[in-house]
Amino acid sequence: MKVVAVTACPTGVAHTYMAQEAIEKECKKRGYTVQVETQGSMGIDNELEQEDIDSADVVILAVAISIEGEERFEEKEDGGKVLHIDPADVIKHPADILDRAENL
Repeated sequence: MKVVAVTACPTGVAHTYMAQEAIEKECKKRGYTVQVETQGSMGIDNELEQEDIDSADVVILAVAISIEGEERFEEKEDGGKVLHIDPADVIKHPADILDRAENL
């Protein structure tokens, strides 16, 4: 399974990067391909290309704020393949979040 994600929190520091790490670790455990874009205090890192988004099986938006480029995910959203989640939830329960993503 191919997962792409965006993480972002209001301060753009701890939760943004902790959520990234949680998603990446859980995906690695499951043998999934994963790319995580962070929109933190330092700007956008690991920016997802449209082709990466289009080829993904699921999109996880672990965000607590509005993000730049949200329109990139509209087609996946229309197909029911986007999971919106608070960054704190993915940090605390990454396995549960990935289980939910699998069921989209």
